[in-house]
Amino acid sequence: MDENYQTYLNRVMRMTLPETYRSQVQHIQESPKFQQHPVKGWQPTNFPGYTVITPCGGADCENAALYDRLKPLQAQLMRQLGELLLAVPSKSFHMTLADLIWDSAYRHASENPDFEGQLRDRIADSFQQSQAISRNKPIRFQALGLMVMPRAIGLCLAPTDEESYDRALKLRRAIYQNPDVIAIGIEQQYYFTPHITLGYFGNVEAGVDSDRLSKALNDFNQQWVDGQPQEFWVHRAELQKFDDMTHYYREPDWAAFEF
Repeated sequence: MDENYQTYLNRVMRMTLPETYRSQVQHIQESPKFQQHPVKGWQPTNFPGYTVITPCGGADCENAALYDRLKPLQAQLMRQLGELLLAVPSKSFHMTLADLIWDSAYRHASENPDFEGQLRDRIADSFQQSQAISRNKPIRFQALGLMVMPRAIGLCLAPTDEESYDRALKLRRAIYQNPDVIAIGIEQQYYFTPHITLGYFGNVEAGVDSDRLSKALNDFNQQWVDGQPQEFWVHRAELQKFDDMTHYYREPDWAAFEF
């Protein structure tokens, strides 16, 4: 389920085009990862699972400049869109390298009391198998602009060369093609589309002003392109657990991989 580098680039570059926005905003849906509470307003839904990601927010010192620039632009986007888009806190900003298991699949798997220990051990084994791509050389990504997904908006990222793309894919293959990982119910479900999620769609029932949304996306992109920095460096991949889309965490002895 992998694409060659050029096919991948063609796909992600299209995601940041105004004509793509105009098409995609017609099909957005309310995310199940948030729900509206009668008193507290929109709150993150209990949505547990495991993932392999870059260090979150403030823990990622190498990308502090990019995150610091991203925060005010995210806030501006939220002001323009109101309850249509529900913000992810900046402390949770990250790039996903490999989705593992979540929500109902996680709940079912965790009925086995050994599951979480097995998952941690097998991801550690996958990282160990990936040592050939560990070169003390981070993978350099370029921030292309916003992308609209069916239930979220994110900052689209792309590796800057084919070698970087291949290194990321090799780590993913070491996870998804590991028979011991497959044996506990984890499988690849998505193409590699690196991004930083900024928010999830909330109140779409009131109707979506497509022109306003498209304009907000284009305004964000113009500000992003006009400024610096636009690079994102992937130094480290970590196994992390989440309870919802705003809370990621890990224990010190959990698996991590240094690029």
